[in-house]
Amino acid sequence: MQPLQWEHRPDGLRAPALVCAFKGWNDAADAASTAITAVAGALGATRFATIDPEDFYDFQATRPRIKLVEGRTREIVWPKVELFEARIPRAPRDLILLAGSEPSFRWRSFTQLIVELVEALGAQLVVTLGALLADVPHTRSVSVTGLASDPALVARLGLTASSYEGPTGIVGVLHTACQQAGLPSASLWAAVPHYIAAAPNPKAALALVRKLEGLVGVAVDASGLEAAAADYERQVSLAVQSDPDIQAFVERLEQAAGDEEADQPGSLPSGDTIARDLQRFLRQRDDEPEA
Repeated sequence: MQPLQWEHRPDGLRAPALVCAFKGWNDAADAASTAITAVAGALGATRFATIDPEDFYDFQATRPRIKLVEGRTREIVWPKVELFEARIPRAPRDLILLAGSEPSFRWRSFTQLIVELVEALGAQLVVTLGALLADVPHTRSVSVTGLASDPALVARLGLTASSYEGPTGIVGVLHTACQQAGLPSASLWAAVPHYIAAAPNPKAALALVRKLEGLVGVAVDASGLEAAAADYERQVSLAVQSDPDIQAFVERLEQAAGDEEADQPGSLPSGDTIARDLQRFLRQRDDEPEA
């Protein structure tokens, strides 16, 4: 069985760009996967292919799920990578969207498969979305850093070029594979607060969507994400205000964000302690009956 399973071939795409996001290591607080889901929904994207998981996933790490069909038949839903087409007549280009979990095995074969798909569909640009944990406050604008095969693209979008060295995920491997194949590519990364990492972060997802719009020239109705981002910031702010130690920590991050010379560390609670307290507070709020 071929890994790439076509449902139909999306012919006639106009100067398409491929946009990719993977759940897992590259997706702190679900920001990247939330962003691509929002883009797909807003643009009415339709699925045209999947990548079979057999060669690429450890099913003990990324387990299949059981679901009931019409309340009777049990069906196994395997993890997979899905590909969607989004045709946007009023935009300068159409989009190809790729979403799924980070694969476990054969990353070079996996990324080569994507490169071959890009070449077959005539995509002119590959964009990867990611999110990472950082010492940033939830109250400030989300910082989006970026890499691009063309330095002028980084300058035009106002991105901060990353100087990261260290372990990478499938996003970094795919970006490098595109560069080696001579395909124009860019990688966008949103920074999310480490002290609330377990909660999905729609604010970071919204920042990725807005930066993506400028990169590919496609407008996205992100009103749902905007509302979710406002609610997220409100709930986290309430949690912070409920604990003086947490509030002091966040104020310190705010000061550091606005001043290159940070004060010496004080006797503040650890990130793990803050995350645990915030998550407990948010769970309690979710359990409260509505007024």
